[in-house]
Amino acid sequence: MPEQIVVVEYDPSWPSLFEKLKTPVAEVLGESALAIEHVGSTSVPGLAAKPIIDMDVVVPSTADIRATILALATLGYVHQGDLGIKGREAFLWPSNAPRHHLYVCPRDSKELRRHLLFRNYLIKYSSEAHRYALLKRELAQKFASNRQAYTDAKSEYIQMITERALHDLRAI
Repeated sequence: MPEQIVVVEYDPSWPSLFEKLKTPVAEVLGESALAIEHVGSTSVPGLAAKPIIDMDVVVPSTADIRATILALATLGYVHQGDLGIKGREAFLWPSNAPRHHLYVCPRDSKELRRHLLFRNYLIKYSSEAHRYALLKRELAQKFASNRQAYTDAKSEYIQMITERALHDLRAI
């Protein structure tokens, strides 16, 4: 049976849950992780979201991904490949951890840049974050049991915001 898409009000405990999930990853990866970023809707204060933390582990280059996969496996992460999105490697979370998404991205990854631009823009412009929350709620009702349709329906909006964020950067 397909999983229901549920968008909930922002939970102020999401940043601390991210830190809890980040700690063992940071410990096992050490200095090979340049950063571990809280991305996705749960990283934007006040934004309604599916209650699933998204993390991007930043590594120096694609050459570092294999060692990262092996290290994450010691924590119970299962590598899933890029799932059709170049510039990031996806992992299933360990069975003993709260549900979350973990991606490994080289520092020059376009997908990492997109995640950070989108997050930072919504943090900077709370009115846009509010608009995004309304869209997500509408789409969650419309595509309640079709995750791919829900994701696809958000893509035009996400692209628009990412382009605005790039424009903001260039204007500085």
